[in-house]
Order: sequence, then structure tokens, then C-alpha cells
Amino acid sequence: MDNSTEGTWDSLPIQLTEGILQTLEEVKFTHMTPVQSACIPLFMSNKDVAAEAVTGSGKTLAFVIPIIELLLKREEKLKRMQVGALVITPTRELALQISEVMEMFLRKFPQFTQILLIGGTNPIDDVEKFKDKGAHIVIATPGRLEDMFRRKADGLDLASSVRSLDVLVLDEADRLLDMGFEASLNTILGHLPKQRRTGLFSATQTQELEKLVRAGLRNPVRIAVKEKGVAASAIVQKTPSRLCNYYTICRAEKKFNNLVAFIRQHKQEKHLIFFSTCACVEYFGRALETLVKKVTVHCIHGKMKNKRNKIFADFRALKNGILVCTDVMARGIDIPDVNWVLQYDPPSSASAFVHRCGRTARIGNHGNALVFLLPMEESYVNFLSINQKCPLQKMVLTGEVMDMLPKVKAMSLADRAMYDRGMRAFVSFVQAYAKHECSLIFRLKDLNFATLARGFALLRMPKMPELKGKKIPGFTRTTVDTDTIRYKDKNRERQRQKMLVELMEKVVTPMPKRSFIKNKPWSKQKTKTERRKKRSAKRKLEEGSDVEDEDMKELLKDTRILKRLKKGQITEEDFEEQITSGMNSKPCAGGASGDEEL
Repeated sequence: MDNSTEGTWDSLPIQLTEGILQTLEEVKFTHMTPVQSACIPLFMSNKDVAAEAVTGSGKTLAFVIPIIELLLKREEKLKRMQVGALVITPTRELALQISEVMEMFLRKFPQFTQILLIGGTNPIDDVEKFKDKGAHIVIATPGRLEDMFRRKADGLDLASSVRSLDVLVLDEADRLLDMGFEASLNTILGHLPKQRRTGLFSATQTQELEKLVRAGLRNPVRIAVKEKGVAASAIVQKTPSRLCNYYTICRAEKKFNNLVAFIRQHKQEKHLIFFSTCACVEYFGRALETLVKKVTVHCIHGKMKNKRNKIFADFRALKNGILVCTDVMARGIDIPDVNWVLQYDPPSSASAFVHRCGRTARIGNHGNALVFLLPMEESYVNFLSINQKCPLQKMVLTGEVMDMLPKVKAMSLADRAMYDRGMRAFVSFVQAYAKHECSLIFRLKDLNFATLARGFALLRMPKMPELKGKKIPGFTRTTVDTDTIRYKDKNRERQRQKMLVELMEKVVTPMPKRSFIKNKPWSKQKTKTERRKKRSAKRKLEEGSDVEDEDMKELLKDTRILKRLKKGQITEEDFEEQITSGMNSKPCAGGASGDEEL
């Protein structure tokens, strides 16, 4: 089904409830967008829908309104612990945004309650809130929702609560059906009743029928919506018609300078700047905070925990400013009055390019997007035009461009934290570049590491596998001994100095001699009796004995290393190094913690 009509809310073939019409009037949503006029009547007439529309076309209202209408028309009113509608979305920012829109309408319908289940909050608090107040509408991210289904030990039986479900909505459905969410989504769907209405909404809807069937749609109505006034030949274009999409070509060492110059020329506007990795956001975001005066700069990426919700809310409230971010902000996020989407690094996938651009020119507004490309990447423009139906115009940057890189270097020399960020950013960028989806255009072997390192304002080249054995002509490392760069944070610097002292003590401490037989077959070194003793010692270690665990582990470790030497798997130098490191190592206090979030 293709639909491009729009009109007033009164023109819908199904009459909306008075409270919804009043809310629409209060928030000045006087006209429907095409996706709303196409989806709402079908959803309300008990049809499953799979809607594809350009980003920023008003998809949220296309399912929020039917959800409320369907719950109002239930024969049996929902009880406190019964869930009537469930909205699943890939990111917490988008979930928060949908919750805000839902709340606007629920003010007219106090009989309904909603709960937001997203990462970055204490799951026990969510459990207690649900047990205390219940929720008729649940808006959630997949990870946290899956976790809630497992909370029976905490007194929450969410599986029983969703048996009354009437409506399921999967927002940004193409991403939710990606492999990364497949396991969580399948677990969740296994708890839901088969008799329900289901809606899938996305800017780049998947075409595979199998995925729609798995999501629970029965003979869904497929809706592909184009904007009013767009020619029939342009129906497949996936970016808004009011979006001006540009690209510019610049060398790696000029890229950051051009970005700063561009922002300074557009200080009174609102910018989203996309980088490929979290480390790049941390590094370049901090540089922009210092170099672009009288402009508010926020940073947000997927590894942030509790900070993300506040940063997102603060930036939305700004009239002008900069949000430096990763693709965590690329999908479905509605930030008012974004003038420019700047893609400092092209995304790893072509579909993400479209979603990034869609953060501007939303709901009929005008907007601009600009991607920075290296000279060797210019063919990406043709690729986007063909693969994503996303044409770009070339922009030649004008105005004064000052060299900002010496100032960034000075920041690294003044604070080791900044120096560390630069090294991590460079390494993460190279690793991300090597994994780019469009590897025929973005080829690691074509990268000039010298100009790239200059563009990152590095003081020296990092040690990494991609650079092993390579000479880097054209890059001059700083004459300053980077080990002497101190942290501005005094506590952090004290910890570093303590570690350096401990390291020096280990180096100067003479190593006790270890006896081992060189150049003899393994069979001659270890008799059957010795091997039996080894097995016995290992068994005692596993069962528990009076032997010190650490000593026994050390013995077994040394034996394994010696065995590898005799098999020719390591050199004598490697053997000495591993034995020495084993002697010098000490158990660390605490343990590593992962970055996974629910």
C-alpha cells in the first residue's frame, strides 16, 4: 500500500475520542502526516501494520493514538496489574521520547498508567514501581524488558501481566530485528499472547516476510508512505524532501580544522556531530569544548550509563549548541530545531547514514546534513545515491580555516587524560574503519597513517597490530618524553606514580635463577613418576589440600610454558619473558566489569 495523503484529524474515517482531539489541539498538531492518515484507521480497525516512512514523518503518533483508542474500547477494563499495550524500541532515548508523547495524551485519561523500563536505572526500583502501581502501557528497551520477565524471585510476575495484552508495537523495527536483538526479542515474544494487534514502524523497513511472521504479524498491511509533493519517481528516496544533503572532501589532517571553522561560522545554530566510536566522541568532544567558545557542547555515547538521560534532556532544551555523539543517537530521536547533522566519520552501514540525516528536517521542517569524506572515499557518494537513494551535493567549505591541531596537542601535553583519550580514539577509529560494511571503498590499506595521526594531533604513534612492522614516514613524534606527562587530577596522578615506583622496584630486583633443561626432548625431562606427581598435585589443587593454591597454580603455569617451549611454539626469549612476568605478577584487587547494560 502506498499512501501520501494528509489532512485534518476530523477527516479520518474513524472518529477519534474527544480527549485525544483536545490534546492534539493543545499541542497544535492540527494536520495529520501521511503515515498517520495511513496507519491510524488500519490499526484501529484491528489490522496488523508494517509501516515504512522517511524518518521524521510522525510515526510515533501513528501508534500512540491507536494504542489509547484500542484500550478505551476494551470490553473488560484493565486491572491494575494488567498490561494492555507494549512498545519496544532499541534505545533508551527513543523510549523516553515515546513515553513523553504518551504522557501528553494520558493526562486526559487518568484511568491508564504507563511505565518506562530502560537501562541506566536500578532494575529493583522498576520492579517495586510496577508492583506498587502496575502499568497498563509499558514502553521498554529489549534488554531491560527481558530482565523484568526474569524477576519472579523479586515478586514480579510480568508474564502473567502481559496475558491481557492487546497491542504490541516494535518501533525502529528493522534494528530490533537485527541479530543483536534477536535473542531478547524472541524471549519477549514467547511470553506474549498470539491474539493481539501488532505494528512495526521504521524508516527502513525490512522486506523479509519471515521476520514479520516471527514478530507475530498475520497478513499485515504493508504501508510505504512518501511525502506529499514528492514526484512518483522519487518514492523510494529515504530522506525527507526538505533535507539538503551535502558532502565535502578534505584530507585527514585538515578534517578537524574544517569542522571547527564550520561550527564557528554557524554558532547560533544547533548541531549533531556523529563520530564512529565512543573514544572519538570523548576525545574530539573535549577538544571542541575548549576550542569553540560561547557554545554549549554535550557528549553522548553508548558506554555512558546514568548520564545519558540528563544529557539528552539538556540538549533538547537548548536553542543552539552541539551534541557530539555516536550512532546511539541515530535512530528515531526527535530533537527540536536541529539545523545541521555533521557526519565527521561516515557510519559503518549505509542505512545508518540515512538515520543520521533524519535527525534534522523533521515533521515538515527544513534541515541540512554534511558528511566529511577523505579524497579516497569520494565514490561513497555514488554508492549512497544507488544503494540508499540518497543523493548528495558537493559543498566547498569557504571562510578562514585556522590550524587547531597545535592547541589540541597542547591540551594533551597539559593533561595525561587528554593524551590517553587521543591514543584510544586513534586506535578505535582504525579498528572501526577496518570493519566498515562498505570495505571496497573504506579500505584500511588505503589509509595514510601519518596524515591520520596528524589529524588526531597525536604526540606519538600508538602500539597496535595494524601498525606492527610498518614505517610511518611523514609523522614526527613529539620531542617530549610522553611518560613525563602528568594527570591534572592529582589523585589519579598519585596512583600512576605509585604504579611507576612499583614497576621500577620489580625491574631492579634480581631475578632468582630457575633451573630448566635446555634442548632436550620433553620425554627425557619428565619421567613417568614426575608426571604422576604433577597429576596428583593438580588433583589436590582441585579437591583442596594444605598446599598453597597460588604456589600450585604458579607451578602448573610454569610447566605449561616450558611445554610450549619444547614444542617450539614459543622462543627462548618469549619463555624468559613469560617466566619473569609470572614471577613479578601480583593478584589485582577487584575485578573487571563489563559494559553491558540492561
